[in-house]
Amino acid sequence: MSVTTLPDLNLLPAEALKALVRAQHEQLLSRETEIEHLKLLLAKLQRMQFGRKSEKLTQQIEQLELRLEELQSRSAESASQPEGPLAAMAPSLLIGPPAKPARRPLPDHLLRQTQRHEPKESACPDCGGRLRQLGEDVSEMLEYAPASFFVIRHVRPKLSCSKCDHIVQAAAPSRPIERGIAGPGLLAHVLVSKYADHLPLYRQAGIYARQDIELERSTLADWVGGTSQLLEPLIEVLRRYVTASSKLHADDTPVPVLAPGNGKTKTGRLWTYVRDDRPAGEMTAPAVWFAYSPDRKGEHPERHLREFRGTLQADAYAGFNQLYENGRIQEAACWAHVRRKFFDLQQAHASPVASEALERIAALYGIEKEIRGRPAEERQRVRNTRAQPLLESLRQWFEATLPKLSRKSDTTAAIRYALSRWDALIRYRDDGYIEIDNNAAERALRAVALGRKNYLFAGSDTGGERAAAIYSLIGSAKLNGLDPEAYLREVLTRIADHPITRIEELLPWNILASVSSVIEPAA
Repeated sequence: MSVTTLPDLNLLPAEALKALVRAQHEQLLSRETEIEHLKLLLAKLQRMQFGRKSEKLTQQIEQLELRLEELQSRSAESASQPEGPLAAMAPSLLIGPPAKPARRPLPDHLLRQTQRHEPKESACPDCGGRLRQLGEDVSEMLEYAPASFFVIRHVRPKLSCSKCDHIVQAAAPSRPIERGIAGPGLLAHVLVSKYADHLPLYRQAGIYARQDIELERSTLADWVGGTSQLLEPLIEVLRRYVTASSKLHADDTPVPVLAPGNGKTKTGRLWTYVRDDRPAGEMTAPAVWFAYSPDRKGEHPERHLREFRGTLQADAYAGFNQLYENGRIQEAACWAHVRRKFFDLQQAHASPVASEALERIAALYGIEKEIRGRPAEERQRVRNTRAQPLLESLRQWFEATLPKLSRKSDTTAAIRYALSRWDALIRYRDDGYIEIDNNAAERALRAVALGRKNYLFAGSDTGGERAAAIYSLIGSAKLNGLDPEAYLREVLTRIADHPITRIEELLPWNILASVSSVIEPAA
């Protein structure tokens, strides 16, 4: 940082002094304005990134994040040491400090290490009298120690009979990976670091090396492969549980996959199917199942849902259409997709039509907010009473507005998108179990969108299938309020010796009492 010599303020003319104050004031105001602008822009870009799953926004978001960090860091420096020629002046002459987030109390469950700081005086420094306890001041500081590795030595004594020389010895304890050196806690940490915290294996290997633990990336890859194979029966039980529901949320997202032989990438797909009836007041456990496919052909969701009967809440992807042909599966469309189209129009053109559409759709969402978590019968009754008139009015307004617009306009396309799917859009009105939108599936895919940015591509189709399996367990653990690493550690501790006929006991909601680390359930 450049340093400017401070002039003698006693000799500085009044007008020059005022100019310096104004300059410093404007500089600080400009910085705070830019910070607020960057926050708003980042929020918009991140909403677009998740809503449209656009990869083109990643670099722009990262650049803005860095710029925002730099400005906020500079503001923190300014709070303790103002810049420029007015460094010696009282801060009150410049501008008030930027508002800071309220400091939250440190969680009670954290381990406390008490350090006592006794006065160096053993007697009163004024009169030499004996000192007595008056009270104490206590302050807390959050600290961090790097995660530690440790070795478990399994010792199995051999005992022999003094009469017949018969030898007895305890059986060797099971390991998650046969003859592997990794314990269940380490395996769980590697999986969660890769699939939940988005750290590729080569980065993990570098982190471990800083603690003098040399683990080759190939070794970590073997552990991931061996663990996912061990978990296959649990994934199958999870799949059957999810598809046994009478209502599912479905979505898909592209995943770059390394094509064998030429070093280039192709585009695979990760499909997500979410079972979650909590908004309808149901107590059944929520869960998510991911599936991988090498392309986006409609045959894949048809295969995934071959056992499913009920309502599928999804976007307008044509590959789902064949699922609805024989009536075995009913389509429920997503009002968030409709709203998003009008939101983009309103932001780009300040369109009056888009603004009115957004207001009308917001009224529908206002009703849903009030009845979230209520029983399905009550939700259906409220929707028929309050949402039905709004939906009918919105349809009539769409139909009346359409002839007034250019046939090629974006607003026309947005209205036609809604009208062409009207029956599927209003299906939620008559079924209290159906949601107004497909946000449950979109939330499930956010982890994939974040992971793509870090690991760039899956190594193969098999790697895509492996990722789908681990995403299923991590996502289901989160939906049930479990720390995914604690959940996987418990599963990997037990699964090698667990009866295959009772494998469902290891599903997140059944193992809940055994796992102490709990997070807030996902909304």
